[in-house]
Amino acid sequence: MASLSYLFCVLVSLLNPINCYGHSNPEAEHKALFVFGDSLFDPGNNQYLNASEEGGGTSWPYGETFFKHPTGRLSDGRLVPDFIAQFAKLPILPAYLQPTAHRLTDGANFASAGGGVLVETHPGTISLPTQLSNFKGAVKSLRQKLGDVEAKKVLMRAVYLFSIGGNDYFNLYSQNPHATQSYRTQYVGIVIGNLTNVLKEIYSLGGRKIAFQNAGPLGCLPAMKARNPQLGSFKNGKAACCGSGAYRGMNCGGGRNRTEPYELCSNPSEYVWFDGGHTTERANRQLANLIWSGAPSVTGPYTVKQLFAHA
Repeated sequence: MASLSYLFCVLVSLLNPINCYGHSNPEAEHKALFVFGDSLFDPGNNQYLNASEEGGGTSWPYGETFFKHPTGRLSDGRLVPDFIAQFAKLPILPAYLQPTAHRLTDGANFASAGGGVLVETHPGTISLPTQLSNFKGAVKSLRQKLGDVEAKKVLMRAVYLFSIGGNDYFNLYSQNPHATQSYRTQYVGIVIGNLTNVLKEIYSLGGRKIAFQNAGPLGCLPAMKARNPQLGSFKNGKAACCGSGAYRGMNCGGGRNRTEPYELCSNPSEYVWFDGGHTTERANRQLANLIWSGAPSVTGPYTVKQLFAHA
């Protein structure tokens, strides 16, 4: 499958004490999905950030396939977390910053296009530490609604899905292309260390089931003008469906000012990439299928399906 050489890592605490609780509150027994990440998982949070330069996804043809209108998602349709939620028989999670009432017992999506593990990666977007702060706000609301014991049941049964880090590494290579291998290794250690700190905080709040979609090969993005010839079931894994310039790698939807010319393919499902850095709904569905129930060589040591089934 073209440009979809991702590896999924799923972790679960084998000493999960959830079964020690009684089952007094149906809402506390409900499945939940909490999502953290970047543009691959952002359902539209950035459109509520006045200072963001990474809003995107708010002009046609974004959203054309499934939603029939732009939602802030950087795709023609649903993203991986949308499919995971549907596979788990949950509603598609709206942007956490959307000014409407949320059913937090279903979970929440905190992801932000351009966001990184490090605060200094793309200022103006929602970094992972800020996403953690938003999660803590959601936890507080759950406790107020359900009480501490019942809220902890929700948090311990929930799955925590991440796609984060790609922007940090892209930032490193774009701003410091001649960095030494030693510096790159040190930088990766900083990113992993900061991510680990966030995971520890989620664990301290009750999170036990954690899944990662690894950062993909950055050189395969159409925006990077790279070629991946292994097309698999897609007709085009090289160029984007929407955009202008080499490989249609820029200006889908008219760019930031929405006035730049661009081309649009007639069938996004034939493409891996919808724009210069983001996958089509069909590619997202395939990725979600791998996360949900992929073979151990792709998704392990647990699949997300198993995490949701694990009481």
